[in-house]
Amino acid sequence: MTAKTIDGKAVSLKIKEQVKTRVEKLKEQGIVPGLAVVLVGEDSASHTYVKNKKKTCESLGMRSDLHQFPDTLEEAELLSVIDDLNKDPDIHGILVQLPLPKQIDEFKVIQAIDPSKDVDGFHPVSVGNMVIGKEAFLPCTPHGIMKLLEHYGINPAGKHTVVIGRSNIVGKPIGQLMLQQDATVTYCHSKTADLASFTRQADILVSAIGKAKLIDHSFVKPGAVVIDVGMNRDENGKLCGDVDLADVQETASFLTPVPGGVGPMTIAMLMENTVQSAENGLLKDKNIETM
Repeated sequence: MTAKTIDGKAVSLKIKEQVKTRVEKLKEQGIVPGLAVVLVGEDSASHTYVKNKKKTCESLGMRSDLHQFPDTLEEAELLSVIDDLNKDPDIHGILVQLPLPKQIDEFKVIQAIDPSKDVDGFHPVSVGNMVIGKEAFLPCTPHGIMKLLEHYGINPAGKHTVVIGRSNIVGKPIGQLMLQQDATVTYCHSKTADLASFTRQADILVSAIGKAKLIDHSFVKPGAVVIDVGMNRDENGKLCGDVDLADVQETASFLTPVPGGVGPMTIAMLMENTVQSAENGLLKDKNIETM
């Protein structure tokens, strides 16, 4: 058995085509979906992500505003910028690129974003609504993973999902989304004893720990679906995931490659959330007019 590749590039292109159609319909009604990205400091990875987001926005006919600041920016100034963006009717999504410099409280910044424009899905209101199964903007990477599973006809219901990692960005939310799809979920992390004894039970294994090629075939149950969220560099400086792809290839049934697996889905879901926000605003306006 050789694992089938889960092609995030191909699936993300389909989603972006759907987003483009929705953008065109909004434009017919005089609305251009707008995403504001706030970037503080000179982190090279953050700059690359932001550049890709801007490029994708523009290719889909959306507005992309970049608010860039040096790493000496004070917290109060950043909160003021967010307040202005919350009030701007032409901005439908606000994304503050993390990490932030140490003088700025990330949680306070996330809390300051209007939940109706929280296209990253990190606001406590968004997280709370996600957990109880109410409508919310879902965090982009976990949402992208669920879309990939759906596209490949992989139904989590009744399956055991093991998540390695407990970050607020990927680990915790992907477990919650799996739970809502009737999976049985186990969380593992840096303090888990005998990690492989848990991962070998997984029908769906999601790794988001950031350790290059840690997961080899000895961690994987035969026939498991393996989702690799890691973005690391190997000993040769080449981009790789948490999973040793070559070693796991003959054990898993489905595998996401790095690059080209989960990564492209993250930006696609960000675009979808931003368009959804613009559509939500339009519906709200129409309700006001008809009352």
